[in-house]
Amino acid sequence: MPTPQPGVLPAGGAHAYFLTCTVADNAERTALIQAIRDIHPSARALAAGAKTARLLCTLGIGSELWERLSPASRPAGLRPFRAVKANGRVAPATGGDLFVQITSGRHDLNLDLAMGLVRRLQPLAKVTEEIHGFRYRDSRDLTGFIDGTENPKGKGRAVAALIGEEDRRFMGGSYVAVQRYVHDLERWRRLDDREQEQIIGRTKRGSVELPKAKKPQTAHISRVVIEQDGVELQILRQSYPWGTVREAGLYFAAYTKSLDVFDLMLARMMGATADGLHDRLMEFSRAVTGATFFVPSMETLSSIKQ
Repeated sequence: MPTPQPGVLPAGGAHAYFLTCTVADNAERTALIQAIRDIHPSARALAAGAKTARLLCTLGIGSELWERLSPASRPAGLRPFRAVKANGRVAPATGGDLFVQITSGRHDLNLDLAMGLVRRLQPLAKVTEEIHGFRYRDSRDLTGFIDGTENPKGKGRAVAALIGEEDRRFMGGSYVAVQRYVHDLERWRRLDDREQEQIIGRTKRGSVELPKAKKPQTAHISRVVIEQDGVELQILRQSYPWGTVREAGLYFAAYTKSLDVFDLMLARMMGATADGLHDRLMEFSRAVTGATFFVPSMETLSSIKQ
């Protein structure tokens, strides 16, 4: 199996930095490829001076940009984000050409690397969004519930996230779908714990899944835990809370070997499937961005011809 990028499979540190960039129409292809190739060496050089921080960097390339960089060879599942609209709920497609995820135990290192990468990409690309994510308490979302309980464990992380034999040329790569959610925390906090637990489908204190008889079909867990032919469909979440006192929410990043799995989960959350049900959490949180990227293996990344 080719080598996945460093930040795909491991759990990230206490701090994360997310960058979405748009590449200029007139960006020179050779210069752009070299700038992209310089990203990981820059991360390794910075990480070498602070080994205990576990600085990790991951690069994703959007569908349109991949066509510019490697038109003769395309990952089978790469495509733009598919927006979803259902009964007034919207998960928009905002797009992007490059996505960078940086995680470590130190926000200062993340920021140093992010600023260095942005300088390296100028004037070829501009930043359209930058978000600082952080671990909140004991890995909880700002709603107060533990996030990522359903994440696969051990070898299951690679099974869920990495492209395999189904697309041999791009084995070891992944796809990532990203969305930034804004929570209505004032409305959420008006609910008592019992009602919040009914919306999430887990207990707030210990993150224990509610019994089937007590878990509504509209609970978050009911909508995103999906079985097909007796097998649970899984993605690998690398999500982080983000926010200020004025606006806050969750930066959602889902690594997967097939974007179809993410699409189905999102459709069920938004109420765009045949049963007409939606995830009640969407009554308290709204997506404001949406983009998908291919995350090449290290070997694929280095093989893009200049």
